Amino acid sequence: MTYQDIFTSELEAKKREGARLIDVREREEYLAGHIPGAVNLPLSELDGREDEIGPHTVLICASGNRSSQAAAHLASQGRTGLMNLSGGTAAWMRGGHDLNRGEQP
Repeated sequence: MTYQDIFTSELEAKKREGARLIDVREREEYLAGHIPGAVNLPLSELDGREDEIGPHTVLICASGNRSSQAAAHLASQGRTGLMNLSGGTAAWMRGGHDLNRGEQP
């Protein structure tokens, strides 16, 4: 099984299509700034919580490394419809987009 890498230019369309955004960074990193609409599920807590990740999910981290690890782990368990945000929140900010700070509403 595999997952799909997507770019920040594709993220808004994926959100409109109903994709769920999961930020796999640690809680402190997430609170410091995350992509609007993303919920936090740290990679360090993923084991045992895989059922919280459904199809049509975009996994996000700071650079795309941890989120690709999460995507590969989930795909190896047979999960489908997974996407990894290439470049992560760093690429999102380079594209001129803002981050939300603090807790997700």
